[in-house]
Amino acid sequence: QVLLVESGGALVQPGGSLRLSCTASGSMKGIYAMGWYRQAPGKQRELVANIGVTGVGPNYVDSVKGRFTISRDVEKNSLYLQMDKLRPEDTAVYYCKADSQYGMTYWGQGTQVTVSS
Repeated sequence: QVLLVESGGALVQPGGSLRLSCTASGSMKGIYAMGWYRQAPGKQRELVANIGVTGVGPNYVDSVKGRFTISRDVEKNSLYLQMDKLRPEDTAVYYCKADSQYGMTYWGQGTQVTVSS
């Protein structure tokens, strides 16, 4: 079982920056990829960025390329999302996800990011 806890969401003005963190606890054995997803009101959850634990990737959705950076700290079992040049359309609940080679998928509870003046 893996528990994921996100933090770092906030209200920020357009053009601003935020850094989201996701801390994982429990058995990370078999986890081969982690990523950030987001869900805006009335929209489907979408992939923002992901990265393989063995260094594969990262991959970004086109709308965030050049503005967001995903990274991980293996020793701290943590995943990060540095978000720069934020836009109102980035407003969403951001979720951390971990995929296991045993077929399990784990989600965090989400953290709200609101970009507004």
